Amino acid sequence: MNLEEFDYELPQELIAQTPLEKRDEARLMVLNRKTGEITHQVFHNVIDYMEPGDALVINDTKVLPARLIGVKEETGAVIEILLLKDVTDDIWTALAKPAKRVKEGTVISFGDGLLKARCIQVLDEGIRKFELIYDGILMEILDKLGTMPLPPYIHEELKDQSMYQTVYAKNLGSAAAPTAGLHFTEELLDQIRAKGVLVLPVTLHVGLGTFRPVQESDITKHHMHSEYYMMSKEVAEQLNQVKASHHKIFACGTTSVRTLETVMGKYGKFQEDAGNTSIFIYPGYEYKAVDALITNFHLPKSTLVMLVSAFATREYILHAYEEAVKDKYRFFSFGDAMLII
Repeated sequence: MNLEEFDYELPQELIAQTPLEKRDEARLMVLNRKTGEITHQVFHNVIDYMEPGDALVINDTKVLPARLIGVKEETGAVIEILLLKDVTDDIWTALAKPAKRVKEGTVISFGDGLLKARCIQVLDEGIRKFELIYDGILMEILDKLGTMPLPPYIHEELKDQSMYQTVYAKNLGSAAAPTAGLHFTEELLDQIRAKGVLVLPVTLHVGLGTFRPVQESDITKHHMHSEYYMMSKEVAEQLNQVKASHHKIFACGTTSVRTLETVMGKYGKFQEDAGNTSIFIYPGYEYKAVDALITNFHLPKSTLVMLVSAFATREYILHAYEEAVKDKYRFFSFGDAMLII
């Protein structure tokens, strides 16, 4: 299967640079995956497609304000780091920029010494292992000194940092937001619950690999990045009941999809589970868990376009994207949404 088959033309001006003030007023393209039929809605009308007894699965991960700008203690050179993973007690992997200036033993100071990072290991692709040195609570320090690591295609400054978090963000650990969830408001979720739909959280910490382009022309040779996920016993039991009663599971976002399909693929049912998943979903994959998918419009040639193509066929997805471009939908993280049913 060739990478070029997942390409499409996207004018730069359609890449949304800022979020909408009212989250649930984004546009919603509804795609019927059996017929290819397209209808146009507003996001808050997503509730109309759900029935009592269905489940909406959300990813409750929270984005770390992990982008830090500091100075190299010995020279005063400006260094930017992006915290990626908490390896063990105050040891983190991070992306350093410019990486060539950060060697083993380099100490970077942030906020006049409020936080220091000492490089203890040089890894590949600009990644370094750091020991973090500070007094107090790290998350409070990051809230004070760090900023949201926005995707590389967003060039405007985010005025309100909370707009890059979902309203239900709870478990810190992501380098990027699960962006389909950005459209939900507390009010809309309350209305969905009041309709008799279960709103069930899973956790998948989104890594930077989500933005890494596919290099292989034969996509089956692509090495998928690994991300940590977790499903609780309570949520697993409720999802099994939804399946047993022939109701639908709506996955909010590709991260929820990857969690649901990983667990179902491992056990043939839902059960309490946690670990790392590198599941790669592309056409030919048979979905076992998900009945409907809420998602945004994804980058050309990305693994996410492949995932939605596996759900609704490549032809229907590319045709829908063509329509979205014609109709001037807003694309990517702060863009409009799609419901595939």
